[in-house]
Amino acid sequence: MATSRNGAWEKLAGLPRPTLAELFAADPARVEKLSARLQVGEGGVLFDWSKTHLSDELIAAFEELAEASDFAEMRRRLFAGEVVNPTENRAAEHTALRGVGKETSVEEAGALLARMRLLVDAIHEGALGEVRHLIHIGIGGSALGPALAVDALARDLALADVHVVSNIDGVALEAAFSACDPATTLIAVASKTFTTIETMTNAASALKWLADNGVADPLGRVIALTAYPEKAVEWGVDETRILPFAESVGGRYSLWSSIGFPVALAIGFEDFAAMLDGAAAMDEHFRDAQGRANLPLLAAFADQYYTRLRGCQTRAVFCYDERLRLLPDYLQQLEMESNGKSVTAAGDPVDFPTAPITWGGVGTDAQHAVFQLLHQGTNLVPVDFIASIAPGDDLDPAHHRILLMNCFAQGAALMAGRASADGARNYPGDRPSATILCDDLDPATLGALIAFHEHRTFANAVLMGINPFDQFGVELGKDIARQIEKGGADFDPSTAALLAAAGLD
Repeated sequence: MATSRNGAWEKLAGLPRPTLAELFAADPARVEKLSARLQVGEGGVLFDWSKTHLSDELIAAFEELAEASDFAEMRRRLFAGEVVNPTENRAAEHTALRGVGKETSVEEAGALLARMRLLVDAIHEGALGEVRHLIHIGIGGSALGPALAVDALARDLALADVHVVSNIDGVALEAAFSACDPATTLIAVASKTFTTIETMTNAASALKWLADNGVADPLGRVIALTAYPEKAVEWGVDETRILPFAESVGGRYSLWSSIGFPVALAIGFEDFAAMLDGAAAMDEHFRDAQGRANLPLLAAFADQYYTRLRGCQTRAVFCYDERLRLLPDYLQQLEMESNGKSVTAAGDPVDFPTAPITWGGVGTDAQHAVFQLLHQGTNLVPVDFIASIAPGDDLDPAHHRILLMNCFAQGAALMAGRASADGARNYPGDRPSATILCDDLDPATLGALIAFHEHRTFANAVLMGINPFDQFGVELGKDIARQIEKGGADFDPSTAALLAAAGLD
């Protein structure tokens, strides 16, 4: 008789909880069992989950949970382009953008990417005049992905100077203006619906800035990235400069679509295509690997263990590579907007914690800011370390050697601790971490890293029985902001007083 989801959780809750030191002592092959290398492009990525509390017994029970959760079928639906977002009756076809998915969707995505390549190449060849700067205006997934990829990959010899603006606060837009020459600047407006108020307000101000600074045809300098091209035409963008993407691609999964235009412009389309290929390598692994051999699923087993069975409310990500400084921000949206839910996919209330709070920073800076809590605080915080064997700089190799030594030392210290009769100097240890070690941080590797986290997020959702592809929680605050704009609405006394103090009543 098949195990039920509740039965699988009951079994998991009843299993013993040995320490990390006990797990390593009991199994000399532990590192080999819980580490795997994935070939990506010309290099590879090592995933090491051996410093988590996963045991053979726990993993076997989690595999039973995956079976009870119909993981294989949900994964098949994802790649088949079938409905996996029941509240909106939608597929989620971001993998098709990388060439892995339903055949017709892959063909459509390929045609749209070919269209983007034509425009990118034309710009590089001077079809729109001299272009030295791009101001990319979006918000949420329309900004976080491009910002991450440009910052990671375009630091050296960028083909265009890209500034990503998402905040409606005018200070952010003015900072981009001050760094750009209007005569050689393009504006990319990224909005799935082409109605997002923050994005469209910033876009209107950018057009005014171009006009005020002598650009005769401001709209001629605009590239529209949207799933609703007719809206961009209505706004005034010529259809030759509109790059559509499929409506079945969610915002936080849209980097691979025309939303990646600023990345392709900054690094060239060939390198952008390499990023897609790296993501596709992870797609194929996630689609084909079974059980504990599936890296995103194994990571989800650990995530569920700490969140649901150990009560961990947060998960930290520390990138020991300056080029990945924006990855924690990107993962915050990916994980918390996807899995921060309070009902199941069937609409029933959940009685367990869902997504932990994702946070993090850059090593070694974070060691001197937050690691005190990780080592000696009362909160148990699972940590992911991400690093690259190859440096991103040409300075004395001592820089990178010290960086990597610190990365590996922190994981070792969290696990081992150090006993002392002096409580202030006692480190309890037995604190979990995982390490993702790249051969180098190139476009293919970055693509694989992001796709790994996408699939990890999906696997977590399936194990919990929730829908990771809707995000109604972001709408309520927007609705109330629109009520304030219209006026005449009644609010609680505190909000009413704040509105009055700011002159918004």
